Amino acid sequence: MPATIKDVAKLAGVSIKTVSNVLNGYRYLTDETRGRVERAMADLDYRPNIAARNLRRGRTGVIALALPNLSSPYFAEIAHLVVKEAAARDLTVLIDATDGDPEREKLVAEGFRSQLLDGMILQPWSISAPFLRARVDKTPLVLLGERRVPTADSVAIDSRAAAQAAVAHLVGLGRRRIAAVGAPRKRSGPLEPGRRNEGYERGLVENGLPFDPALVAHPVGDHTPEAVAAAVDDLLERAKDIDAVFAFNDRAALGVIRALTSRGLRVPEDVAVVGIDDIEAARLGTPSLSTIAPDKPGIVRTALELLTDRIAGVDRPARQVVADFTLIERESTLGGVPHH
Repeated sequence: MPATIKDVAKLAGVSIKTVSNVLNGYRYLTDETRGRVERAMADLDYRPNIAARNLRRGRTGVIALALPNLSSPYFAEIAHLVVKEAAARDLTVLIDATDGDPEREKLVAEGFRSQLLDGMILQPWSISAPFLRARVDKTPLVLLGERRVPTADSVAIDSRAAAQAAVAHLVGLGRRRIAAVGAPRKRSGPLEPGRRNEGYERGLVENGLPFDPALVAHPVGDHTPEAVAAAVDDLLERAKDIDAVFAFNDRAALGVIRALTSRGLRVPEDVAVVGIDDIEAARLGTPSLSTIAPDKPGIVRTALELLTDRIAGVDRPARQVVADFTLIERESTLGGVPHH
């Protein structure tokens, strides 16, 4: 006969409630108590009936994750981390790609099929802050990214500060004609590119360099290699003397390196390149890519903590968490500084 929670409690010398607290990830237990319960579960080969437990709680054990684009290496990494972190909490993740479409994002925010879900994590690109503030559905929701509202928990890096750090790194290497690739042509859409553009401009001024609109390139579309190559061509037509590029994400940065190399320019000897995201390809390319690395595990862990608190009924004001980031210096900026 399979072991029961009562058997575990007896062997560990604790109450059934204490065993339940361990199973539910209750934080306020001593390491000694938690260890006794976990050893007892291992000795008895105890397997909790998750479905029954969720049914008793009135929960499904399922959460949704809605991201703009799963073909993006950054969002693919976030999805992988969410699934892994959720599994550690006995949660199953349903993943949706919204393509940044406002109607699809609204369906998520309004709790479409929310009776199947305990909670939702959403990275909005198109829907407005007023729409999110007016949300009626009570399904717990955590936002990723910088479209923050006072009525929902959220977690994101400070894209403006990240861009400033990237520019400061390039200036510290002696670069003076620093271009930007990825700036938005209009204010609508995701907030991050606009904030990174602000950080780029602010970073130049803070380091005593003028802002030159001729140094800003706007790739068309989703930073495809073709779009980035066309943007680099346009940039070099207008400003042949650039000695550095700050790309608004790593995918664009890798495209910039390829485009520069195909045009006979050396990276970093002629033009240094830095991106944002620290995707896996940034570490594997030649040259490897200097980048701003968001604390992706920390972002995901915080999002799941915020969401599971809400699912558990924790009542508190919404939290807007600013996640950490790190500048990682690699070959695309450290291979040499041009002499002026």
